[in-house]
This record gives sequence, structure tokens and C-alpha cells, in this order.
Amino acid sequence: MMVEFGVVAHGGVGTEEALSDGCKAACGAAFRMLEDDKCALDAVTEACRILEDDGRFNAGSGSVLRIDGKTIEMDAAVMDSEKAVGAVINIRNVKNPVLVAREVTKTPHVGLAGRGAEAFAEKIGAEPFPGVSEKALQRFHKTMSLFRAGKIGEINPLWKDADKIFFDGISFDTVGAVALDRKGSFAVATSTGGACPMMVGRVGDTPMIGCGFYAGPAGAVAVTGIGEEIVRKMFARAVYDVIENEGDVEAAGSRGIGLFDPGIAAGLIVISKKGFAVSANRSMARHVMMREV
Repeated sequence: MMVEFGVVAHGGVGTEEALSDGCKAACGAAFRMLEDDKCALDAVTEACRILEDDGRFNAGSGSVLRIDGKTIEMDAAVMDSEKAVGAVINIRNVKNPVLVAREVTKTPHVGLAGRGAEAFAEKIGAEPFPGVSEKALQRFHKTMSLFRAGKIGEINPLWKDADKIFFDGISFDTVGAVALDRKGSFAVATSTGGACPMMVGRVGDTPMIGCGFYAGPAGAVAVTGIGEEIVRKMFARAVYDVIENEGDVEAAGSRGIGLFDPGIAAGLIVISKKGFAVSANRSMARHVMMREV
């Protein structure tokens, strides 16, 4: 298989595959852009924007609450094989963090965080956050009820029973998209509302280059899972290196997931000119649209 252009999107490891209709909508919009000769970077940004607006995923409008029960902090990043990189970290009060990350690529910087990111978002006219979703509230209350029942350890010290929290399905998911355009450029976009539970200020893998995302001449990678574990393994870059050195996307996918103990939730999507891979050790909403040569 050789790919002329295409896009893959995911809704986060642990999401029900029934939610793949949201990923299909995101891929459809991005694929039409690629058909119209738009660049891969704009296509993946649009795919993530649609997933952020969906409300069923932990990104944008569906972002989870921090442990204080009132704070929403989001991360997003974009990158392409033409050296564009942009990330926002712990940004608040924006509807679409991925759009702000895309605008960061037009500045001299590669990342903006906290109040600086919010000031930049306001300057470019980014839409404000629509308010905490019902799903986020339900997830927060479920987490707190499990804590009060003594089923998932103590809030302090943090987090001695983290693995059990993740097993209980109230952990975290991320959205992501990878694409190849007609000109041969690759791109990736990722966005997340973080983890549940998590401290205010916590940052996972999503905005960290080589950890949550990577794109280069050989392809593009977006990953999802337990951010702290992903960062320790530089997961996205490890997967990319297999593609770059061996040219085998299926091997990159299977080996990537193999880096983690089965108890650690992990997933990935990959695209190269030789094909694509979707791999996860939990259920994961996803969709793929390709035009073969």
C-alpha cells in the first residue's frame, strides 16, 4: 500500500468504539481539505477542532475538571514535517486550544503556557470556553465518590493507587489526528482536557514534543494514554524512530504498544507514505480515510 494522501483520527484510549462516529466526522472534514489541496497541518487542526467541539471526548468542550472541582486546564499541540511546531499548556477559557496552538506556529515561539497562552488567545480572537460539560461534572463526582468510599486510595499523598484509578475507566482520554497531504507533508495535532483526577497545573504528554506527538519526513504519530508513563518513554518519538529506521508502520504500532505493561493504558495512530497503523491496549474510538496511489 502506498498513500497519496489521508488522515487518521482517534478519540483517546479507553473511549468506546461507538464514539468513532465523531472521529469519522473529523476525518471527513480533514479529508475534504486534503482533496482540495490544503496542507496537512490545517487538516489535522480542523480534525481536532471538530473533536474538541464534540463534547463526548476529553478535549475542548468536553474537558475534565481538576481536583479542585472548578478548574479546567487544557493542552494542545500541532507539528508538521516542514518544521512548524506550536503548543499551548494549561490554557483556560478557550473553546478550541488546538486553534491557539496552530496560531503559535506563526510566532517566534513553539509553546505558550498559562496566562501567557490565554493572553495570546484573547489577542487572536479565540472563542471563550463554553462552560463545564455535564459529562465532566459526572466524571468528577464519580471520582470523588470513589475516593470517599476508599476505593481508589487517598488524594494525599498523590497518587499511590493511580493504576486502579485508570482501571476504573475514569482516567483520561485525548484526541488526535495525523495526516499526509498531496505535497508529501505530514502533520499531527493533539488536544486534551487532562486527566481525572489531577492537580491544578498538572501537564501530561499531549503538549510535549516527542512524547504525545511527533511529525517528520518519515511520517506522523499521535499517542494517547497515561501521560506520565508516555513522557518517561518519549512514546511518540520512539514510534517515529521505528518508521524512520525500518519503514514499517505496522511494526511501529505493535512495538509502540509493547513498550507498556498491559496494565498501562496506551494507544497510537500513525501515518506514513507506506500506510497507517492504529493500535491500542484498550478500546479506542478511531477512523481512517486514505487515498491510495
